[in-house]
Amino acid sequence: MNEGQIDLAHTVALGSIGDEDQRAVQAILDTDDSVLRADFTQEVQQTRAALAEFAASVAVEPPPALRDRLLAAIATDQAPPTAIHHSRTAIHPGNGRPRAVHD
Repeated sequence: MNEGQIDLAHTVALGSIGDEDQRAVQAILDTDDSVLRADFTQEVQQTRAALAEFAASVAVEPPPALRDRLLAAIATDQAPPTAIHHSRTAIHPGNGRPRAVHD
């Protein structure tokens, strides 16, 4: 695999793949080169495993009061003071372009 394909595998593992990258991934998966397909798939899997291991190693328990605050906010149908409020448009996952949100 070349450096660009390795970077692409890392992007796939992170789940931050756009339309153009999706086409490049599909080209790799559709290739007749079985070694490239296997190497790419293995790189994605190893990267996901490394990310999961890292996340588990740095995870911390939330403050005990957080659960109570969230449940109270839900009960009163109010967002906590640090919540992000969403607009009428949302970002389409994968390409960063806004799309309309339909209720």
